[in-house]
Amino acid sequence: MKVTLTHNGQSYTAHLNKPIDISLPLGQVRCFMAPEVKMVPFQAGDFIGSVRAGAPVNYYNVFFNPHGNGTHTECRGHITRRVHSINQTLKKHHFLARLISVKPIRQGKEDLVITEKMIKRQLSGKDSTAALVIRTRPNRFSKLTKDYTDTNPPYLTDKAMQYLVDQKVQHLLIDLPSVDREVDGGKLSAHHLFWGMGPVRDPSRKSCTITELIYVGDHVEDGLYLLNLQTAPIELDATPSRPVLFAIST
Repeated sequence: MKVTLTHNGQSYTAHLNKPIDISLPLGQVRCFMAPEVKMVPFQAGDFIGSVRAGAPVNYYNVFFNPHGNGTHTECRGHITRRVHSINQTLKKHHFLARLISVKPIRQGKEDLVITEKMIKRQLSGKDSTAALVIRTRPNRFSKLTKDYTDTNPPYLTDKAMQYLVDQKVQHLLIDLPSVDREVDGGKLSAHHLFWGMGPVRDPSRKSCTITELIYVGDHVEDGLYLLNLQTAPIELDATPSRPVLFAIST
């Protein structure tokens, strides 16, 4: 199946029969001291919600932390006193997206960062897109099962994030636990910049989203894709999500 879409006067064909799932299932990865995912049969009296235990159906309780247990999409409610729900924020689910690959560089003795320069090098001369997918190098398979807690993973510098805002990136997807440093004293400056809550306020960015802990295999080439970004319908600042890319051609 194919669909045709138009962006900046250019027509593209998206191949829907070849989806590229870049999400990670709940429980494969962990960060920020999140507890392990638990899936246990519901119990009431003699009923145990497991077919193996003799029940007619499987009926499980699931316990997880959306920010710390797998691929998730978050809205500005992640950093606001007022409650904002991703389910109410993300109303459109298809976007033209660009996939880029970057190799974080050393900053100081402990940090690896994604800089404005390296992102600008990837995007210079290319048409802007509503969504940007960032894959970090090296792209080891350990990303599929890693516990990032207390590892100080790479993150975006403020200048890098401001550049993405200036490029009008509305939906950012990245294969790291956070766009900010793991321990930064609670500043979360990149988050604030992305949602227009930095030194200069920009209410137009209130519908933007950040998706973290994705994984893009090496077989997927950098370039343009159609992105389908689906989130679990939970009224919370973040929910598990399933971003899927579709190859496109002109």
